[in-house]
Amino acid sequence: MAVLGIDASRATTSQRTGTEAYAYFLIKSLIPLAEARGHQLRLYFNQLPADGLFPQSDHVEIVHIPLARLWTHLRLAWELQRRPPDVFFTPAHVIPRTYYGRSVATIHDLGYHYFPEAHPQNQLRYLKWSTQHNAKRSQVIIADSLATKADLIARDGVSAHKIEVVYPGIDPTLQRIDDEEQITAVLERYHIKQPYLLYIGTIQPRKNLERLIDAYLQSKVPCQLVLAGKVGWLADPIVNKIANIQKHNDQSAISNLILTDYIPDEDKAPLISGATALLYPSLHEGFGFPILEGQQCGVPVLTSTTSSCGEIAGDTAVLVDPQDTHTMAEAIKQLVVDDHLRQSLIEKGLANVQKYTWEETAVNVLNILEAVAQN
Repeated sequence: MAVLGIDASRATTSQRTGTEAYAYFLIKSLIPLAEARGHQLRLYFNQLPADGLFPQSDHVEIVHIPLARLWTHLRLAWELQRRPPDVFFTPAHVIPRTYYGRSVATIHDLGYHYFPEAHPQNQLRYLKWSTQHNAKRSQVIIADSLATKADLIARDGVSAHKIEVVYPGIDPTLQRIDDEEQITAVLERYHIKQPYLLYIGTIQPRKNLERLIDAYLQSKVPCQLVLAGKVGWLADPIVNKIANIQKHNDQSAISNLILTDYIPDEDKAPLISGATALLYPSLHEGFGFPILEGQQCGVPVLTSTTSSCGEIAGDTAVLVDPQDTHTMAEAIKQLVVDDHLRQSLIEKGLANVQKYTWEETAVNVLNILEAVAQN
């Protein structure tokens, strides 16, 4: 039996984006698997998880160590030194500076190398440091995709032998909604009218939303464009662009461009299911959960040829150069008018998404943790 320590601090947030969702679903899937193999899981939290968030058992120890600032490098570091686990795993954060025990870290993406201007300077410095620190300190790095592995090798000089690619899964509770009343109720909440095209994700420069808006306007399709997600850093140009379009829109009833803010989990499936297509032409992704979320809900997807997007989608989505606005506009138009294309992509997408489950992710991650703990 091994004691597996996991930084679970990112798994308790109520508004989960990609890395928080990764931590939450992976930990939930690891718990029964680790218990079946006789391991002890020690989960470290800076705030107590809500009741029922994670199943409790004799094999799961909840370690609540609150601290307002510098939690990782002071409080968590002290706890790890006081009671070191056989291996420490951080799924969505950084290994404490002063911890030199056996460790594994997931590195999700290196988009900041390609688009440094899409990050605030302090965030950029921290991303560079944390990636290099995790790569140097850990025994094994888990990468979300082959694209991220290639970036780690080329951009940070990490040995290929140190990197294991483990694809994340997809939320199993996210399923297509066919109940029109349920879809309509959610759409009314956000002032959306069908037909509409949907982007879902954080509103930030890396997501290529200004170019997406331009492509949508060029396409002249008779659909709303809905941008659904929490407003992130450096998003003012995107928000201002939307505001200007809405201000000059000549339709008195409702704008063709909708910005919803964060979408809670209970609204996500109806919102995706009601869309004509999901558009995700991100400039750079370590994985790109919305691609699979659209496919899971039976919606055709447009995404980028670059980074992991093409790797994850393959031939099951319309792939475009994310920096070619004209090509993107033509692809949007084709998605809207071509019923046969949409149906083909829906069928391919539903088959594609079956390859990504948290149970398989957890098996692969636990195998890595066991191997590190034994060395």
